[in-house]
Amino acid sequence: MTPEVHHHETEELCDAGLEIYARALRQGHLPSAEAATAPCLIDNGMLHPAVEDLARLEPVPPTVAMRRLLRSSEDRIADERRRGQRIADVFESLMRLERPTSTDEGTLSLRLLNGKERTGRAITEAMAEGRDELLAIQPHDGIVAPPFHYHEAAMHRDQAFLDGGGRVRALYQHTVRHAPLIIGRYERLTGDVEARSLNEVTERLIIVDRTVAFIPTSADRSLALEVRHPALIAYFVNTFDRLWHLATPMHPQAVHQPTLNGITPRQRAIAALLVEGHTDSDIADRLGMNVRTARVHIAKLAATLGSESRAQLGYLIAESRMLKQRDAEQ
Repeated sequence: MTPEVHHHETEELCDAGLEIYARALRQGHLPSAEAATAPCLIDNGMLHPAVEDLARLEPVPPTVAMRRLLRSSEDRIADERRRGQRIADVFESLMRLERPTSTDEGTLSLRLLNGKERTGRAITEAMAEGRDELLAIQPHDGIVAPPFHYHEAAMHRDQAFLDGGGRVRALYQHTVRHAPLIIGRYERLTGDVEARSLNEVTERLIIVDRTVAFIPTSADRSLALEVRHPALIAYFVNTFDRLWHLATPMHPQAVHQPTLNGITPRQRAIAALLVEGHTDSDIADRLGMNVRTARVHIAKLAATLGSESRAQLGYLIAESRMLKQRDAEQ
């Protein structure tokens, strides 16, 4: 009976191919006939004919094979993004030619922006046309600092908006309240600008003059949506206003939350998520910190409450009434 031959994308590895490749690594080589059922191994260069015996296949080192596959995958992703950019460019010009109709008036005014630089240009254009107010939610995404030219461009954009008589209101997470980049940014800006922070904020949101908003549509923020529909803008503004009134001022006048019974505000936020059953990774993501920092705070919280286990810590948090104290403050 002839063995079944597997066919799939070059970057993918089937189970049969992985098994053959592992056998080749253990033995140092294989007869070429043994790889006939998984031609992907030859196609992606994981196996190659031996110089001294063309009927024998030798494996390339796993590190070399991995880099080769990753590079191929990255090239394919880059090609798709370039293709998406070309499509967006073509249809953007076509949409300008479309005549508005009575049925269009009730539809959503949305525009997909492909690429961070394109999104940045659209925000800059909206702020150049704006005169009144910029509302921004800026969650921490694990990046210590953006590239310098992006940071400087944003500074000039914000200052120009302020110089034109606009005001800026920005929301951050508590974890960046004392970050040098954030503090330095607001020390350099002059005008009607305020910043506040919360334990948790929503995804990134920018609203200009309550007429246009920008939100990300992909996890890496390579795609964004420009929104001009009045109902959606009103919803975004209402969400921002509610978060703003719950937030703690950080600029121009910082307000420091008190430590209660040895428990810091950040530890109280972690305690609330622990009681809800979240993992260390979930807690770190939601509060804008790395997992190691989250675990340090959890350990300090356990030491303060005298907990010897994760289960006991949840019980002691409930008994300490710290969460009720936090709710009373809010």
